[in-house]
Amino acid sequence: MIIKPKVRGFICTTAHPVGCEAHVKAQIDFIKDKGAIAGAPKNVLVIGCSNGYGLASRITSAFGGGANTLGICFEKPPTDKRTASAGYYNTAAFEKFAHAEGLYAKTINGDAFSDACKEQAISMLKEGMGKVDLIVYSLGAPRRQDPKTGELYSSVLKPINQTYTSKNLNTDTLTISDMTIEPASEEEILHTVKVMGGEDWELWIDALKNADVLAEGCKTVAYTYLGEKLTWPIYGHATIGKAKEDLDRAAKAINGQLAGLNGGANVAVLKALVTQSSSAIPIMPLYLSLVYKVMKEEGTHEGCIEQLYRLFTEGLYTATPRLDDHNRFRMDNLELRPETQAKIEALWPQVTEENLYELTDFKGYQDDFLGLFGFGWDGVDYDAETDPMVEADF
Repeated sequence: MIIKPKVRGFICTTAHPVGCEAHVKAQIDFIKDKGAIAGAPKNVLVIGCSNGYGLASRITSAFGGGANTLGICFEKPPTDKRTASAGYYNTAAFEKFAHAEGLYAKTINGDAFSDACKEQAISMLKEGMGKVDLIVYSLGAPRRQDPKTGELYSSVLKPINQTYTSKNLNTDTLTISDMTIEPASEEEILHTVKVMGGEDWELWIDALKNADVLAEGCKTVAYTYLGEKLTWPIYGHATIGKAKEDLDRAAKAINGQLAGLNGGANVAVLKALVTQSSSAIPIMPLYLSLVYKVMKEEGTHEGCIEQLYRLFTEGLYTATPRLDDHNRFRMDNLELRPETQAKIEALWPQVTEENLYELTDFKGYQDDFLGLFGFGWDGVDYDAETDPMVEADF
């Protein structure tokens, strides 16, 4: 079939296998060009491995440190009539490149929140890869079923205690208008914390420790985003903010669990980027378009792979990590520079539908969004017949 992007809201319902492979290869080439990472981990478990920061974590571990990796994802395989999800093609490409270099790379395609998935991962570690020295927690699911009670929780993106109104860009129609979001109920706050907080991260570490598959000195990291003044009402002072507070709580608890192994847990605060998750969050498309505009002009813009390289070399595996007062790795330091935020805040009220492409880098936003699904990559013939049926061992 000839595969073209079909965008509906914040989701592209098609993915291009050759383009996704080109995307993965570009990230691998970036890491290889940087050279070996001193002190890098050797056995890595990536929970949420198929897109964005999770995929970049796996690539950095494997091609920056020669690590063996086990990944967990939940992706849709292809059919004769429909493409697979982008994460499926990304993971297939990663395994192909890793195996070509003699690296152990296996993937579980299943529900990371379930006990069965944890048990399968432990079994595979014991049978193949061995004890892990880094666990990356990078899940971005909207729902979670509690493995103990069976109750299904769904997260919401809402402010707390007060109604929030802000300028918003509709990426389908390219219209800009005020959007109002009503405050979350107590039940919605609880649900969001259950899905996006640290409980499942703790359950993973519990299961791995009890099964004796954690190496001496093992580290674990979970990813988050905090933002600044413009995004605080929907991030910091909102349901997501409560979930982020719970991640900090979990990191402290896990630190206690890992003390006997001389290990440690940290939350890593990463830069705002176009991901499948961030595209769904109100105000973020417009904010990201301004971030891209300003940071590209300043020469400080980074993508997922650049952020992860810095996390490994300036956070996880350095004697002087970039930490804040809450023991979080801060890789968002360039985005949050006062002069950068001042430029973004000055442009924000000026943006209209007429000057969108002039005052922002919305084109860069669109290009990055489509790039997530394998579209727009150099060297790929998007008019050629392409077989969506990519074989994968997961």
